[in-house]
Amino acid sequence: MCGLLAACQRAPQVLPQQAYIWQRQWSPAVGAAMQASDQLVGGWRVLAAEFTAQRQWKIVNPDWQALKSTQHAIVMVVRLDGQTGSLDTATHARVNDLLARWRQQGVPIAGVEIDYDCPTSQLPAYRNFLAGMRQSLDRDTTLSITALPTWLNSPELSKLLAITDESVLQVHAVMNPRQGLFDAERAQAWLKAYAKQSAHPWRIALPSYGTRVSWDDNGLISAVESERPLLASGNAAQELTASPAVVSAFLAQLDKNPAPGLIGVVWFRLPTEDDVRNWSLPTWQAVLARQPLVSVVSAVTVEARGNAQAGLHDLMLRNNGNADSALPLIVRIDAASACDAADGINGYALEADAQGKYLRRTRDGLLRAGYQRNIGWVHCGQAHIQLHVEH
Repeated sequence: MCGLLAACQRAPQVLPQQAYIWQRQWSPAVGAAMQASDQLVGGWRVLAAEFTAQRQWKIVNPDWQALKSTQHAIVMVVRLDGQTGSLDTATHARVNDLLARWRQQGVPIAGVEIDYDCPTSQLPAYRNFLAGMRQSLDRDTTLSITALPTWLNSPELSKLLAITDESVLQVHAVMNPRQGLFDAERAQAWLKAYAKQSAHPWRIALPSYGTRVSWDDNGLISAVESERPLLASGNAAQELTASPAVVSAFLAQLDKNPAPGLIGVVWFRLPTEDDVRNWSLPTWQAVLARQPLVSVVSAVTVEARGNAQAGLHDLMLRNNGNADSALPLIVRIDAASACDAADGINGYALEADAQGKYLRRTRDGLLRAGYQRNIGWVHCGQAHIQLHVEH
């Protein structure tokens, strides 16, 4: 018998992890991030092509050498726009052509994944499409799909999942701005419901990214801007982010008590140096490694260079921790400082109260680990200016 209860308890097993590489245009930063993270993941799911709402194919040309250099097998992902209409055998042929091309390049392909935001009413037709897709692939190539929580109330879902070898449940969504991009309680409920529907192994897609959502005059979502910038119009817009701390805590619960049939996590998406709406690579890697997250956000003044006006300083936010942090709500300028002018930029506006001048955050966002952001300027008659961060 165990002398102590604590000695009898096993540490939670870390769920296997994979990541999506979702770039439509590969830059050197993608290959560098992939190489830097290859030891932390057990596989990559890579966007290969997209079938648009206009029924046009957009083919991705990845860095073949980067894909061949990974120590893991690749799942080739084909994105089908939810408004493409009916799918047919021509789509099967196109997917198999892509598969043959990738294998000819020497990429170690283990499977194909179909990413299709199918309307719930069309799930029977989608099931027939997937049955044909499964028949067109050789048995050594697994067939996976992404699944939406909106399908959970459909009696067709279990029939659909029976066709595929595995699936990936997406629990990040823009449904309500008050709930943000990721709601842990809502995601946990979806997991429990999904586990009852799937007889085959499944994974969960967790977010590491942010998105900008715009609404039209009727309060309806008019645009969702994530990995690609859009020329979106609308009277209102809001930045939604997935908090590293919240997602990390959710992941710890998954490790401790995984739902039946859950075999792993797939991150959406691989952070890169030039992906401004994603966590920093150090933060993502810390979460994958189950390391404690620490954000150290401070505000400092830096003498403005290239300006002949004496006493002009830039106001900077810096994060010296390993965790991306929410931008502070207020950065207060010490009332004792002899400052006669100031202003805010990059999501901050100058305001004042009885305590003096301060910069107030006007839009949400993350300050990435190891990064800094210029949030304004101040003109003072002294060299040392005290700033105070209020969250």
